[in-house]
Amino acid sequence: MLDKREFYINGKWVKPAKANDFAVVNPSTEEECATISLGDQADTDAAVAAARAAFDSWSQTPREERMALIEKLAEIYKARQEEMAQAMSMEMGAPIELSRNQQVGAGSWHIGGFINAFKDFSFEKDFTATEKTLLEPIGVCALITPWNWPMNQIILKAIPAIATGCTVVLKPSEIAPLSGALFAEFMDEAGFPAGVFNMLNGDGPGVGSQLSSHPDVDMVSFTGSTRAGIAISKAAADTLKRVSLELGGKGANIIFEDAHPKAAKAGAIRCFRNSGQSCNAPTRMLVHKSRYDEAVQMAADVATNTHVGPASEEGQHIGPVVSEAQFNKIQGLIEVGMSEARLVAGGLGRPDGLNRGYFVKPTVFADVTNDMTIAQEEVFGPVLSIIPFETEEEAVAIANDTPYGLTNYVQTEDDEKRRRVARRLRSGMVETNGQGFAQGSPFGGYKQSGNGREGGIYGLEEFLEVKAVSGWVAAE
Repeated sequence: MLDKREFYINGKWVKPAKANDFAVVNPSTEEECATISLGDQADTDAAVAAARAAFDSWSQTPREERMALIEKLAEIYKARQEEMAQAMSMEMGAPIELSRNQQVGAGSWHIGGFINAFKDFSFEKDFTATEKTLLEPIGVCALITPWNWPMNQIILKAIPAIATGCTVVLKPSEIAPLSGALFAEFMDEAGFPAGVFNMLNGDGPGVGSQLSSHPDVDMVSFTGSTRAGIAISKAAADTLKRVSLELGGKGANIIFEDAHPKAAKAGAIRCFRNSGQSCNAPTRMLVHKSRYDEAVQMAADVATNTHVGPASEEGQHIGPVVSEAQFNKIQGLIEVGMSEARLVAGGLGRPDGLNRGYFVKPTVFADVTNDMTIAQEEVFGPVLSIIPFETEEEAVAIANDTPYGLTNYVQTEDDEKRRRVARRLRSGMVETNGQGFAQGSPFGGYKQSGNGREGGIYGLEEFLEVKAVSGWVAAE
């Protein structure tokens, strides 16, 4: 079993101020795979103090030097990618193939995107002939990241913060902390100055709240549940620090009558990916009535034929959900769904042949109405709700009838309709006809899906303050 009790603070691995052991559980086996320590106020204070002390020097470091270190980090990340894949697969249950290709790949993709964005990024803009607008690092940033896409979220926060001249304190999820500790090793190996990057473990009520309310933290960037995002916002209010939130989602996948014949199949596969543990998953499938029965059967076939197995198993399949608490939550919502709608695939309990591990049957509900619990609550598991519609107006109304607004999806061969509907959907992202987003595209949501944007130029700007300076050039 791994011993990962130490924190990375001020360029060194240090012991916690006091012991507070926490077991990390492998969700495929329900066995402890590592031990970490949850930080205390003294640990939080030490990490913030290190970041504060390093800020002045780092913020004034030439951009070329900062970029050289990030490029070195990218090389280390690539060289040690198998270690990272194994860590994420063990801690949060991503099948090893998905972990290698998508979980690790998301991190390298975003590092490359930030390097490209940074090359031409201007920190100074001429406002008038005599006035200059400066973009300056906001200061010490607390980065609180989730367990479902660990490297995706750590890199979306840490790289732009550090590139723009901020210093950071990372608190990865205590449920999946091994990847965060490994990333701290990468940062150390790359040679970032002491205090620029700090990492300590802790839970939300402990280190999470301490960072959110800390007077020497200038910004909190958080990804996780809407409930936790509200708590962080309240904790940060007394110090009026900036809070950037990427929260939950309940994406609608609108399949019009002229959509691709396999649109429903692709949508179901996308919903179940990563065991449904993605905030941007298309968990509500809205299908035109002319295609409805076909879509229900297609989604049910996908669910029935989706192989579920341990994360260590090679090949394409879905693994467990991350924890017992998550498993129980999903089972409870499936049970509610069975009382509300028509179950066409999956249901309660583990898949056949699996009597240990937090495995959930890929589940499909049909004849769902948007007022049902399973249509409104974020399940965060491999559960799909299918809703019929008749008109474009009705589809847009159903899609927007949610407290969330992260990602919606549109499937139609009518380009004018596709663009028209995309404009009307109240979400930060709209994916159309299966076309993925470009590197550096802004990621974030409307409403209770949060605020702020991550990725590329938008991600860099998130960590900057705007300063106006008059008389930069003397008036003639």
